Amino acid sequence: MTLDTQHHPIALYAAETGIRRAAVIGAGSMGAGIAAQFANAGIPVELLDIAGEDNRNGPAEAGIARQIKTRGFMGEAGPALVRAGNVEDNLDRLADCDWIVEAIVERLDLKRALYHKIEQVRRPGAIVSSNTSTIPHAELIGGLPASFARDFVISHFFNPPRVMQLFEFVTTPETDPAITARVRAAAQAVLGKTVVECRDTPGFIANRIGCFWMAAAAIEAVRMGLTVEEADAVHGAFGVPRTGVFGLFDLVGIDLVPQVWASLLAALPPSDRLHRFNLPADETMTALIAAGRFGRKSGAGFYRKGDAGMEALDLVTREYRALQPVNPASLPAGGRDAGAMLAAEGRLGDYARAVFANVLCYTAENGAEIAGDVEAIDAAMALGYGWRQGPFALADRVGASRTAEVVKLVLGETPALVARAEEEGGFYRDGLALSVAGGRIAAPVVARPALSDAKSAAPVIATEGASLWDMGDGVGCFEVHTKMNALHPTVFDALERTLKEASDRFRALVIGNDDLRAFSVGADLTFILGMTRAGDFAALERYIRRGQELYLALKYENLPVVAAMHGYALGGGCEFALHADAIVAHAELNAGLPEGNVGLIPGWGGCTQLALRNFALGLDADGAARRTFAAIHAARPSTSAEEARAMGILRPGDRHVMARSLLLDAAKARAIALAEAGYAPPDRARIARPGPATGDQLIAGLEGTASEADIAIARALARVVCGESVDAIDEAAMMAEERAALLALARTETTAARMEHMLKTGKPLKN
Repeated sequence: MTLDTQHHPIALYAAETGIRRAAVIGAGSMGAGIAAQFANAGIPVELLDIAGEDNRNGPAEAGIARQIKTRGFMGEAGPALVRAGNVEDNLDRLADCDWIVEAIVERLDLKRALYHKIEQVRRPGAIVSSNTSTIPHAELIGGLPASFARDFVISHFFNPPRVMQLFEFVTTPETDPAITARVRAAAQAVLGKTVVECRDTPGFIANRIGCFWMAAAAIEAVRMGLTVEEADAVHGAFGVPRTGVFGLFDLVGIDLVPQVWASLLAALPPSDRLHRFNLPADETMTALIAAGRFGRKSGAGFYRKGDAGMEALDLVTREYRALQPVNPASLPAGGRDAGAMLAAEGRLGDYARAVFANVLCYTAENGAEIAGDVEAIDAAMALGYGWRQGPFALADRVGASRTAEVVKLVLGETPALVARAEEEGGFYRDGLALSVAGGRIAAPVVARPALSDAKSAAPVIATEGASLWDMGDGVGCFEVHTKMNALHPTVFDALERTLKEASDRFRALVIGNDDLRAFSVGADLTFILGMTRAGDFAALERYIRRGQELYLALKYENLPVVAAMHGYALGGGCEFALHADAIVAHAELNAGLPEGNVGLIPGWGGCTQLALRNFALGLDADGAARRTFAAIHAARPSTSAEEARAMGILRPGDRHVMARSLLLDAAKARAIALAEAGYAPPDRARIARPGPATGDQLIAGLEGTASEADIAIARALARVVCGESVDAIDEAAMMAEERAALLALARTETTAARMEHMLKTGKPLKN
């Protein structure tokens, strides 16, 4: 197993964290998922499990296979970095590891026995952590030497480890401060997690509050006579996961109720409010478990797919019936406003108030026990359970006085923390969060937007669609800030001014933003459709031409440009980045040129720049054309930065980072490095094309498998990519062909229908 130090975050952060090789013991879905995430960061990892009978490494190999199947790996290179083994034959491999994660079953005796074995082979200073979610830190290290206790922490990941950002972190006074700092830094920079520091208490933060919420929500729904659809619809107003609470039970597995909730109840004193909602004893839960109805994993839970469509469990008869969706129009404020739902009369309002009051009261009562401030609790619930806001931020949205009123109305009491928030104007105020111990502190968990310091001053350039900011150190940041960062003409207005003024003020430029969803979804589709429906193709031609000219000017600007790609980077947004000198991407990148889904081909240089990237890989004209055609014709965005690299969007020298919060800083550092290396604009490029014979072969391969509309789009794409002759062509000329092909397609009714369908449904139309 070798480490690719050119592309992976370990190259950027190894010196800080010292994590060059890892080990995970326990190859279940969680343990193997943690191993896959280490591999996603480019770190070689040992995955050990019990020895199999026929194949001693079989259990670990099965864990790797499951991660490949469930897309726990970000690219094809990841599995090769995970070496399967077993704890009987291969424990000696731990001697070379910098971080050893234990992820075996939740049995204290087995964990302690394993720790004694680990202590015999690990080197001093190697981190050992447990992924436990129920056993306190103090119990885990009982009877172990002080040398082990100094290097031991709890590192609680959430499943699936690639997707879930929360990393609950527990240390004790015995923990070496250097170990604490290394784990915190590595969890963020190498594994891409948000670190939430927890007290050493049962369930830590997210499971303590999340399990209470799910238990209270389920039991109150039965008690009040709601349907599962009604209860889940009410939760939509609170911004909990789209599944709602019953849908979430189906997702995580109802069979976990006896294990997780019973374990938590056993660890908590009888006075804890969770005992009022004894979920393992609930008759509905026990009936479902007895019937093997565990949720999605078994095909049936609170919901199932029947012969006639989706069905839901009747909470009274416990039989399935046809799904009875709740019309949002029948809910207060369309079911999107928590305050309106809490003010509603009738069963739904009563249910909303009961769940809200119980969860907030429980969180406030236990806040000081489980965390240091309200922001840590909110972050844990948002990141671990998919809430749009945690309970305290939700309460502030409802209003501090109204929150206290609802809690008092339902429970007849007001917890001290809720009363403090009412007196002090909310759980958050002036950027500070309430400390559970008194006073306010700066919110410590969720990183501030990278542009927040730059935005403390006025923008250098600003339009309705984009702004240019001074990031310091001679670096400017061009930020698009339209809806989903679509490229409206106002964005081009700002870009045009930036290209005229940036080199006089800055030594380098970054293209990026703080939007969590998108780098840019590309051209403004509503704007394009409006022009086509109006028959104003001259205006559309000007829009496309202007984008082409600005993108080419950006590429040959006399200062280095680095694109900080993240989230959705689609169509024209992807083309924007393709014209940068370098790209630094977030590992979870959805980039691509899916214009075919709306009946078009790339028109802002996507065909041209992707072809040039393929030439840079050493391909000849025919190979470059075929690879370019395949990537664009697929009309499918990447699911990771590694996949974007395989598609040719990222070049060998482009980098990616695992933590979204570090992306703009990494892009800025890359831009400075290019500037200090004596940057000069690239030479003007020419593109060799193989001619129409290759294009004919590409189209022939689609005959009989694609619609006439798809064939027409593919033919237009092939003409641009392959050319009408074998003569080389410069970028501007090839982009002119892109423009002409796009305009011709835009005149067709099939393209208009595809655009309208995409705007209406968010899904492609196959006409």
